Amino acid sequence: MEKRFGILVLLSVVLLSACGLDKQEPVNQNAEPTSQQETSQSGENSNEVLIEATEDEEVKLYANKEKNQVIESAALDVNGVKKNFGWTVPNTGTKPQLFYTDLTGDGEEEAVVIIQTGKGTGLDNFEIHVINASDLSEIKVQSYENIVSNHIKSKVVKSDDGIAVSVITQGKELKFENKSAVPAPDQKELAFGGVVIYTLENQTIKLSIPGSVGESPIFVCDFNVLYKYDNAKNEFIVDTIEAKPIK
Repeated sequence: MEKRFGILVLLSVVLLSACGLDKQEPVNQNAEPTSQQETSQSGENSNEVLIEATEDEEVKLYANKEKNQVIESAALDVNGVKKNFGWTVPNTGTKPQLFYTDLTGDGEEEAVVIIQTGKGTGLDNFEIHVINASDLSEIKVQSYENIVSNHIKSKVVKSDDGIAVSVITQGKELKFENKSAVPAPDQKELAFGGVVIYTLENQTIKLSIPGSVGESPIFVCDFNVLYKYDNAKNEFIVDTIEAKPIK
C-alpha cells in the first residue's frame, strides 16, 4: 500500500511540472531591445574619430566610417548636438576647414565645413557645406556648374598667335588674348572644374573657378564669385562675378 502511494505522489509531481512548463510565456522575437542592448548600440559612436574642430570647439567634425584612408561618412557636432552626414573626406593632406559664423545675416551663427575633395596636377577641388545651427539642416549653396551654365558665356578662337578669348558675365564683356595657350581639338569655349576653391571672406562665401583651355589644362581666365543669401529660397546664390585674365 505504501509503495503504491509513493508511486502516485511521484506521478503527481511529474504532471504538475509539465503543467508549469506549458504555462511559460512564449519568446517574442520582435521584443524591444533591453537597456543593455540599447547601451551597446548607442556605444557605436565610441568609434568616431575627431577630425577637426573650431578654436572654441563650437563645431566638431568626426569620422564615423572610413575605408582605404577615405572617410565615407562624417558626424558634425554643433554645440553638443550631433548629426551624421554622408560627406566624403579623402586623404589629400589638407584637413577640412570649420567655421562658426553668421552667413545669413540673421544674427545667428551657422556651421561651415569646407572639404578638399581633389588634389593633383591641374586639380584643386573643394566643396562647402553650410549647416543651420538650430536644427542641423543643410542650407543649399548654388553649385559652380549652375553658375557657369547660367551666368558665364565664353568663346575661344584659335589664331596664328595663340588664342583669342571673349567672356560675358552679368552683362559685362571681357576680351583678351593669350599667346602661349593652345585649345583642345574642337574647343570653342572655356572649360571649368579643374579648380574649384571655396573660401570665407568677411562673412561671405567666395568661389574661385578659373577657366582653362587645352587637354592638359592651361588656366587663362579667373572668375571670382561672391555669394549672397536668398531668404525666400533659403539658399546661397551668386551675387557678383569678377572675371580677369590669368597672365
